[in-house]
Amino acid sequence: MRAITYTENGGPEVLRLTDSPTPDPGPGEVRVRLALAGVNPTDWKSRQGTPPVGGTQVPGQDGAGTVDAVGQGVDPGVLGQRVWVWEAAWQRPHGTAAEYTVVPLRQAVLLGPDASFELGAALGIPFLTAHRCLTLGESVPDRLGPGALTGRTVLVQGGAGAVGNAAVQLARWADATVIATVSSPRKAQLAAAAGADHVVDYRQQDVVAVVREVAPKGVDVIVEVSAARNAGVDAQVVGMHGAVAMYADDGGAEVTIPVRAQMGPNARWNFVLVYTQPERSKVLGVEDVNAAVLDGAIRVGEGAGLPLHVFPLAETAGAHRAVADGAVGKVLVDVTA
Repeated sequence: MRAITYTENGGPEVLRLTDSPTPDPGPGEVRVRLALAGVNPTDWKSRQGTPPVGGTQVPGQDGAGTVDAVGQGVDPGVLGQRVWVWEAAWQRPHGTAAEYTVVPLRQAVLLGPDASFELGAALGIPFLTAHRCLTLGESVPDRLGPGALTGRTVLVQGGAGAVGNAAVQLARWADATVIATVSSPRKAQLAAAAGADHVVDYRQQDVVAVVREVAPKGVDVIVEVSAARNAGVDAQVVGMHGAVAMYADDGGAEVTIPVRAQMGPNARWNFVLVYTQPERSKVLGVEDVNAAVLDGAIRVGEGAGLPLHVFPLAETAGAHRAVADGAVGKVLVDVTA
């Protein structure tokens, strides 16, 4: 099979298009013939700093395709089913930047007949991260669905990013009032297209003033992409028993929190990484995200506020560069091209 591999850490130049053995599924596993792979920040960060599993690594956590082989103990009825794949390369050598990948059955989720492979490849890490952020607080339930966040207000810092877009779409599906911050008119259009009720350009507007006008008692959940920069704002707008969920690290920056001001509302400041989050929350996240897909509540593309940037498999290095450089939207790799 054609696969992108690397055998040493480094920049995008260590990625090679290779002719690799097609993996066989082991007990409890399925093999997926991939159509598209998603690219996330952890892909290039792992490539730079984490030793390849077994000496050779295929990058890529997310993807979408068709089950073409099953291992011992797996119902053969899943053969031919369209699926989305998540966390394929976490502590495993077979990522999604290849024609085939092998994952445990639970990591190949039925996509249904209507959702596109583009949508399936864009789910995974961004949407599971967003789900975790939206369900951590004491004032919100641990499940999402229609009506789950009725009466709650969610602030998405960075509403035009991949996780920000996922948070906006999931929160709107759950009937929350959604406020999104952005840094430009172009990004404001994208956040609005995703479904944000209120969009704030933080370079032009006073975020605290706007948020307090929408939610005088503060917000229930803050989905935070840049805690080091935004902690002061978050502390002023988080509501009683509210939660700040931080999922990005600003390159190792540190966060300063006004302790006394956060004691009053009993606020929670949480750190989020899908790969190591509690198992139960992963299970619930996968179930809820898939329910949103089957409900037709999740979309991709310009009209959904998530422009797609598609690279052929041979140009996976360029896809990694695009993500590292902050491409607005979702970067995908066409495995079939």
